[in-house]
Amino acid sequence: MLTILGFGMIATFLVLIMMKKMSPIAALVLIPALFCVFVGKGAHLGDYVIDGVTSLAPTAAMLMFAIVYFGVMIDVGLFDPIVRGILKFAKADPMRIVVGTAILAAIVSLDGDGSTTFMITVSAMYPLYKRLKMSLVVMTGVAAMANGVMNTLPWGGPTARAATALKLDASDIFVPMIPALLVGLLGVFVLSYFLGLRERKRLGVLTLGEILVEEKVEEKEAETVLVGAGSGSGASGTEKVTGGSGSGTDAEDDDDEERFTVLDPNRATLRPKLYWFNALVTVTLLTSMIMEWLPIPVLFILGAALVLTVNFPHIPDQKARLAAHADNVLNVSGMVFAAAVFTGVLQGTGMVDHMARWMVDVIPEGMGPHMALVTGLLSLPLTYFMSNDGFYFGVLPVLAEAGAAHGVSPLEMARASLVGQPLHMSSPLVPAVYVLVGMAKVEFGDHTRFVVKWAALTCLLILAAGIVFGII
Repeated sequence: MLTILGFGMIATFLVLIMMKKMSPIAALVLIPALFCVFVGKGAHLGDYVIDGVTSLAPTAAMLMFAIVYFGVMIDVGLFDPIVRGILKFAKADPMRIVVGTAILAAIVSLDGDGSTTFMITVSAMYPLYKRLKMSLVVMTGVAAMANGVMNTLPWGGPTARAATALKLDASDIFVPMIPALLVGLLGVFVLSYFLGLRERKRLGVLTLGEILVEEKVEEKEAETVLVGAGSGSGASGTEKVTGGSGSGTDAEDDDDEERFTVLDPNRATLRPKLYWFNALVTVTLLTSMIMEWLPIPVLFILGAALVLTVNFPHIPDQKARLAAHADNVLNVSGMVFAAAVFTGVLQGTGMVDHMARWMVDVIPEGMGPHMALVTGLLSLPLTYFMSNDGFYFGVLPVLAEAGAAHGVSPLEMARASLVGQPLHMSSPLVPAVYVLVGMAKVEFGDHTRFVVKWAALTCLLILAAGIVFGII
């Protein structure tokens, strides 16, 4: 019964958000609360929620201060050279922009943290996507898949978890997987190329200069309309301002006013004299993350306080920077704590354990010698519907034991378990995905509907390459 209710809860959540019947935050809170009552453990709901919040509180703190840190770094111009390089490559060609998004996300993913990857990638590419009227779900989908492949780095999390769960060396798991992962990354680049061609066919090609000229023309036209409205007969002037050729809503008009703010060489927040200081602090912070000198939340708390103080020594300026990024902070932290309700109920009621055991039990006996293949296939749904901790520490040891009984080595099982990461990075249980969709102003349901099929295909490509190369 718990197995059925567990899958039912997840299916209900996904259907409601994909059909846009509920917001993700509301669905993450209300649906598990309702199913907790169905299970007959409504009296323990408070304990489950507190346990979930407690376990995710460090993640929420990390995301809050990471958004502030990288937001400030973007404000002061640390990433402008990278953005300019990508834009120089892209030349306002939709195909090159999509490929550039994949390349940028893959490069930034070397730090091992999905949230920072998405913050940098979206901040760099969003203005260009918006100005060219390109599909934002293409941006979020490509970034998520590129990061998902790179998430298998030993310091990214899944490889370390697999090594710990099966008592193996992380390098023994990861290094032989490199050829298969490179095939997967190449697959993401090829996919981004074709998605870019589709966008190019839909939109055409402009140069960056033409876009900026178009911006100036639109600004002059807007000024003319406003002047006409002020000197006209009132009603007719108002019609010109509010009717126009757009969609008619203030929010959409505001979105159309997006500028290349990341590249604006005259923005007041630039700190060119502190460029190398900011670069050194950022490199030191990322190095500290990889070397695990301090917990990641502590590093970002210290880093955010330091760069705020040095770059904006006056308190009003610091308040202005915090206010500028407060929207993203609130959206992401709210999603994380809402997800804590979902995971708390899923784990507290025992639904996760029953779902995992059911998945293992339904494996046919004849598949025993092929348990690595089975594990690779199971990693797609299981890492999507549960946390990496739940899969690697709860399910993988059981699968590995079944594989060992048929002569399949733990190393093969561990490598196969990494296959599902490109899909996992778009799971509703991954806090970083809310950073991605939140900053890109994309509905989570739209992102899910677009990315699931392509991410699953990337996972299967990695699995097939692993089999061909004899790794899995």
